[in-house]
Amino acid sequence: MLKLMLITNDPDFAKFAEGVGVNRIFVDLEINGKLARQQHLDTFITSHKMDDVAKVKRALSKAELLVRLNPLYDGTEREIDQAIEAGADFLMLPMFTSATQLQQFSTMVRGRAGIVPLIETAAAFEDLDRIAQVPGVTELFVGLNDLHLDMGMDFMFEPLIDGKIQHFAERSKQYDKPFGFGGVARMGEGLVSGRAVVSEHVRLGSELVILSRTFYRKEDDGQHDLEAFAEAIAQLREAERILMQRSSEQVRDDQEELRKSVNIVVEKKRALAQ
Repeated sequence: MLKLMLITNDPDFAKFAEGVGVNRIFVDLEINGKLARQQHLDTFITSHKMDDVAKVKRALSKAELLVRLNPLYDGTEREIDQAIEAGADFLMLPMFTSATQLQQFSTMVRGRAGIVPLIETAAAFEDLDRIAQVPGVTELFVGLNDLHLDMGMDFMFEPLIDGKIQHFAERSKQYDKPFGFGGVARMGEGLVSGRAVVSEHVRLGSELVILSRTFYRKEDDGQHDLEAFAEAIAQLREAERILMQRSSEQVRDDQEELRKSVNIVVEKKRALAQ
């Protein structure tokens, strides 16, 4: 079953999410350079703070806690120490370009938490084999938003249909590393439907996915719609269960449907850019 990751700094929402089947809470401290990279995209940029890590940790009883830090800079070691002291089980390093940089990060972590390299640059993608062998790396994750930008693509899901994520999955398995990629919308929603994305996770043997902001429905008073959230998680799990039972022909049909869906979005984006 996929490990579902929810990005939130709200302890109450984190606790509820844990109770309905979310496996990992994701506090996102990355801010350095992110706005400049993604300001033209319709992406969600958080305002989480280091103080949120301990608050969320105290709310959890079984879900893991992952903290995404800033890209390497002169304050990285301080961030690592603070996040671990606050209770982080896993630390994610974004926007690195080589195993050498990841090794620097690993040296600072010193085995105190699992390391999840966020592979979202073309250079890092080319260095997959060495990255997988850096001490302390517990799993591998591809960030499709920034990767598709760095590779000059038009849409974040293009790497799913051109062989790149297939290659990533094969290399991850070669080094016996759990892996995941991108985010997933609610079933039946998204530019590419959540079901189509989950179908590819299941086909490839992926173990990790981030819940996209379509899961963050709020009521009129601004509070999370917890009932809708729980139902969306249940629908995702049911889709996953059914997808795991597909025949080979059904798997091929779903691959083709995904390819068509992605290409439709790409064509629309290119037409708008002209």
